[in-house]
Amino acid sequence: MPRLFWKFFRIIWLTLAATLAAVILIVKLLQAVPFAGELEQERRTLVLNLAANVLVQDGEDAAMRFVSISEKTQPLGLILSKPAEADVCAKENSVTARSVLKDGVCYRLSVSAPASFTFDDFGPFMPWLTILVASTIAAGALARYLIRPVVHLRDGLSALAHGRFDFRIGDKMAGRRDEVTALAYDFDSTAARLQELQDAQQRLFHDVSHELRSPLSRLQAAVGVLRQSPAKLGAMLERMDREVERLDTLVGEVLTLARLTAGSGLPLKTQTLDVIELLNEILGDAAFEAQAREVSITTGVDGIFRAEVQGELIYRALENVVRNAVKYTADHSFISVSCETAADRLKICVTDQGPGVRRDELERIFQPFSRGKDAVQRGGYGLGLAITRQAIERHGGRVHASLPEAGGLAITLELPRRPTPYGAGGHES
Repeated sequence: MPRLFWKFFRIIWLTLAATLAAVILIVKLLQAVPFAGELEQERRTLVLNLAANVLVQDGEDAAMRFVSISEKTQPLGLILSKPAEADVCAKENSVTARSVLKDGVCYRLSVSAPASFTFDDFGPFMPWLTILVASTIAAGALARYLIRPVVHLRDGLSALAHGRFDFRIGDKMAGRRDEVTALAYDFDSTAARLQELQDAQQRLFHDVSHELRSPLSRLQAAVGVLRQSPAKLGAMLERMDREVERLDTLVGEVLTLARLTAGSGLPLKTQTLDVIELLNEILGDAAFEAQAREVSITTGVDGIFRAEVQGELIYRALENVVRNAVKYTADHSFISVSCETAADRLKICVTDQGPGVRRDELERIFQPFSRGKDAVQRGGYGLGLAITRQAIERHGGRVHASLPEAGGLAITLELPRRPTPYGAGGHES
């Protein structure tokens, strides 16, 4: 049994036992009769002496009446008898017997001996003994009640240490409703989060390897064509440049996402910037690119929102959302960008008129290498929205997607004026 159980048991039991001993001691001091044995002996001696005096002074009849009254008042087994031998009167004179000579007749007075120790003497102590046994059982039950969830928690931590993130202990609390149960459910939440992160890591490795394989395969094909037909050098070099550029873009986005994830607990290096002005610069560039597909976009947003942010991260976050809208919106459509300032938070909403996503995919599109199943493939690697969410959440904000009634997809970003303590750090002016 765990050592902590015995520690709880000893502390609780000793506390209860010491309290019980103090109660017994106080009761004994207040209620116990001192020298009870000596008093009992003196009582027998006194009764014998009184009976002997009555016999000597008043005769046998008076002595018999005294014996009868004494036994009714205080039964001590007092007996008046006439022994056969007369010489007994000179010999027997003890605590329980007395020989008295009266008118030439030898009388014998006797009382019963004090009772020896019997089980009945435990009677006064039985309640205290019962309390002692009950306190021992209660101490054991309480210690077991306290230590059982600790054992489950230890087993859970051991399972996590061995990589078993599917281990749960909340269902082992046996209906408890206390702080220990809350701790158990917090453990389950932590284990679930670790399992989610492990699954995301494995999925990321799989997706990265898959995305890297395609440009590398095309590069190998181009090299093979060059070996067979050196005359196609120009066309193949151009194709190889495009694939290298794709690889560079992919690696850059993966590194950005990895830095955001790995540095989630590190302080941000912030500077004071006007986020709306930064957004307007991005909208101007996006409007120029959208002309190729005759897509119109909000080119400017009024207002000022100066905030302490890490400029590079916020720029990447806003740019990814706007470019994602330009990429997936329908031809000849319109992209709406609006800003709303409430207290110390800026709310930016970017709405396109593309195919949108299914409602059950609104959260999945923020995972790395994730795209809507019905989305038209227009390049990219599905990392933009993942980077956006990481960057905004690093500043204490939030990002979510919704489906407008008119169709398309709306991405909403909420950014605080100052990072929360989770993301706050040094300040650069």
